[in-house]
Formats: sequence, C-alpha cells, structure tokens
Amino acid sequence: MQQVVRYLPETILGYGSVMPFAGLTGGQSPPRGHAAPIRVARRGGLKVMADLETLFRQIPIRSGMTLSFHHHLRNGDGVVNAVLATAAKLGIKDLTLALSAVYPVHAPLVDHMRAGTVTALDTDYISGPVAAAISHGILAQPVIMRTHGGRARAIEAGQRQIDVAFSAAPTADTQGNLTGVSGPNACGALGYAMPDAAHADWVVGVTDNLVPYPLAPIPIPQTQVDFVVQLPSIGDAGGIVSGITRVAQKPEQMPIAELAAKVIDAAGLIRDGFSFQTGAGGTSLAVTQFVRAMMAERGVIGSFALGGITGALVEMLEAGLFRRLLDVQAFDLAAVHSLATNPNHLEISAGHYASPWNRGCAVDQLDCVILGATEIDTNFNVNVTTGSDGVIRGGSGGHSDAAAGAQVAIVVTPLRRGPWPIVREQVTTVTTPGETIDVLVTDAGVAVNPKRRDLLEKLTAVDLPLKSIAELRRLAGEPPQRPATNGQIVAVVEYRNGTIIDVVRSIN
Repeated sequence: MQQVVRYLPETILGYGSVMPFAGLTGGQSPPRGHAAPIRVARRGGLKVMADLETLFRQIPIRSGMTLSFHHHLRNGDGVVNAVLATAAKLGIKDLTLALSAVYPVHAPLVDHMRAGTVTALDTDYISGPVAAAISHGILAQPVIMRTHGGRARAIEAGQRQIDVAFSAAPTADTQGNLTGVSGPNACGALGYAMPDAAHADWVVGVTDNLVPYPLAPIPIPQTQVDFVVQLPSIGDAGGIVSGITRVAQKPEQMPIAELAAKVIDAAGLIRDGFSFQTGAGGTSLAVTQFVRAMMAERGVIGSFALGGITGALVEMLEAGLFRRLLDVQAFDLAAVHSLATNPNHLEISAGHYASPWNRGCAVDQLDCVILGATEIDTNFNVNVTTGSDGVIRGGSGGHSDAAAGAQVAIVVTPLRRGPWPIVREQVTTVTTPGETIDVLVTDAGVAVNPKRRDLLEKLTAVDLPLKSIAELRRLAGEPPQRPATNGQIVAVVEYRNGTIIDVVRSIN
C-alpha cells in the first residue's frame, strides 16, 4: 500500500489531539448520531422575523457561537456577508464559521477576522482573498479543512456542533419550508444545507422570495426551521457559474479529456448501468462530452451521474443516456432548471452523497470519477488544497470522497502549469491519498497506479500512451524553489474519516 508520510505534531494549538491518517479504514469508530434539540412551535407562533437584527436578539446570538452556512450560490452568495455585518454591528465577537465553501465574494470576512468578529473557520474549500489571508496567518487558530462527506459526517455525529444554521433559501414560505428550485435567485439543490438543518440547535431560512404556505417542493421542511428572514436579495445566482466550473477553454485541455475518455472505455466501463461523476475542473467537465459520444454511439444507458450537476449531464439525462441524476449542488443554471422540472433529476443531501459514516453513500456506487489536481506525486497522492507556492487555493470538496468510493478514479492534468510541474516527487499538501487514485492522464501520457494491475492489463491491450509515474515526473521537470514557510499551522487537512492527512503552514 502506498503511504502518506507527513510530519504531524501530536497536538495542534487551537485544534487539539491529532489522529494521523492511517489508511481508508483508520480513524475513530462511528458514534451514535447527534440530534437537534426538540423545540415545539404552537399554532399562531411567528416564524418570520422583521430583519436580521431582530433575529439575532430573538435567539439570541451571542459571542463565541458557531454559525453555519452553505455555498450553493457559490460566488454569488450574499447571505454570509449580510449576517456577519449584523454580528459586527451588534458587537458580537469570537464567532466560528462552519461554511461549506468560501469564495472571492466573501472577501469582507477578512476584515471580520481582523476585527475579532470571526476567530475560527471550518470549511471544505477556500479561494480568493480569504484564502490568501489565512495562508499568511490571519487567524490564531488553524482552519479545519474537511471533505464534503467529512463535513456531513462531523455534523451528523456531533463532532461539529452548530449553534445557528443560516440557510440561503431562494424560496421560503411563512412556516419555514425551504427550496432552491424557484425564486429570482434559484440555485438548485440544497444538499450541503441539509445536514445543518437537521442537526443545528437553531435553523434560520434567509430568503428574498417569501411565498404563501405551503411551497413545493420541500427539500428542507418546516419541522427543522425555527425562523425565516426576508432580505432584499440573498445574492446573485449568476455567480453559480464561476471560475473552475467552466468546461475546458484551452486547446491543450481537450486532448487530455479525450484521452481520459479512452481510458474509461479501455477499462470496460462504458456499458449499460454505467455510473459517473466529474470534478469541477474544466478538463474534467470536458471528459463528459467524449463519454457522451461513446454512450450514444453504442446505445449505452447509464444508471446515474452524481455530484455537482452540469448542463452537459442534464443533456445526457434528457437524451436517455442516464436514468437518473443524483444532485447535491448545481454547477450551472441548466442544472437548476432541470431539478425543478425533471422527476428523474433527484436532490440528495451531502450525507447521502459522501458521508463515510452512514448506511451507504452514493459515491460508493460510482464506476468512474474524473478529478483534477494542482499537484500529484509519484505515490499518486493528490493536492487540491494549495498551489505549489503553498498558498491555499481550494480544498477537497468531494475530491477525496469520490476517489475513495469510485471503482476507477482518474486524475486529469497537464504536466506543467507555468513554471510549476504538476507531477512531482512529493506534493506540497496531501489532500487525497494515492491509494484511492487509479490513473493519471496528462498531455504526455497515462500512468496507472501499480496497485491496479487489472487496469494496467486492460489499458496495455489497447493503443494508449502508457508511461510510469516516474517517467511523467521526469518529463515534468524540476520545480522552482518553494517559498519559505514558518512554523505556524494555518490549516488542518482532515480526511473524510476525521483523521489528519496533512497541515498547511503560514507563508512568510
């Protein structure tokens, strides 16, 4: 078995005792689930609050609490900034944010960190100004970086306790039923908000489209929601399509995507019942185009596509190439419309999607997942947390979850980006362990993980440019000198089972 060898301290200030990653089956035994407190609402009781200040006083929200948010509006989210502005106005300090992902739109969070309004962050993905500030040590205690499935696991098991969950709801009714498929800022599935709604002490729907009772459909029911607040706007749904969620635009990306599709075919996966997920990178999304052509030519009908859903996958559903889409979040507005109108497009929670601590998650039913990488090393360990310069540029999201569950996990990447080789002796930060990665596809050839001798035999039997991972590393060249870091741990990288796979240290 390939090893993940990182120096980890026994304890980390601001985090606690460290249980190092020791393989897929390591970690704690799952505890009993954590239940939200029972709270009884009486007929005639008001759930709709006049504004956020009224809500803060009603609960009441105090210094030291943990507030959670979801990221379905992605770079168009306006709820996090509105809530934190209210907290700052009321003089509330020392908040922990359990925010499923952080985007450039959340730049005001940097000032809230400097002011002490927010002193801790628990998230799955960070980009933009917040990522840069954290990389340079703005917080005294390290950020906890989880996987999407790991976040659901931690909430459901009570390891991440949430005082107040704020759910951005494109439509809400007066009793707190929430949906994401209608309203001026419809964002589609609310899968990452579902664990929070089910397990937080208090749950608040924040909407800009309040409708009479009852709305439909109801992915988050009134039985879980304490209050509703209406804002002039919860953001801009146009920000859902941002950054990495665009299909490959660079000419060199398409040959890599086509080669990856040939690998999937050679592995014998293009058959009736095929199940599939792509990551959010442009090359990953482009693979879908080539897989679609193969399936259509042969009359193959797949069972389901999973994860963040794109318009390309919607088109495959509508063409009869997949029987179902299992949707935890929308990557574009076509996916939002499809969820609202197609009964075979199904909304699932983050726990259903990828939690390792339940009676069976969807990633475990995948035949194939296509993933990206900022770096991959000769042990097939993948980094999608930091750039080669050590600055945080993302995070696992569902990367580690899908890699662990899929029958075949394929990483697609060029050998180099600018001065930085992607294939290297050791990655800057380990996000996803090499034992869960099966194939690397690059512009210079294909490397198969030695543990997958069965795949190597199948790919050797067809005309594919096979190379060893060591050969690809040599072709990638030597990296520039890495920037200096100091001893401050600014982020703890949790694997999906709660063990620590790596840490990120502050950039000087």
